[in-house]
Amino acid sequence: MTDLLSVEYEIYGEVQGVFFRDNTRKQARRLNLVGWVQNTRQGTVAGVVQGPRNAVDQMKHWLRHVGSPMSRIEGASFDEKSIARLEFGNFDISYGGRRH
Repeated sequence: MTDLLSVEYEIYGEVQGVFFRDNTRKQARRLNLVGWVQNTRQGTVAGVVQGPRNAVDQMKHWLRHVGSPMSRIEGASFDEKSIARLEFGNFDISYGGRRH
């Protein structure tokens, strides 16, 4: 059985208006992860990422240390838990509850 994780994340810094969500979606899809990403009213980017532990760990590193080329990441928080199965079919950008 694969060790699946679900991680709720929030990224702080200059992360809105710098293509952070689009780059997050591209990176998650490269790693074959599922979930979503959205801007928050607080000026952060937040979401959920799910998949095998190794790929999720790579995504967490990307979110904390890489981001989009124009972003400036000041911090990141992660809340992870083990799951039995994936809860999403793809990784998408969410706009007010709608995913694209």
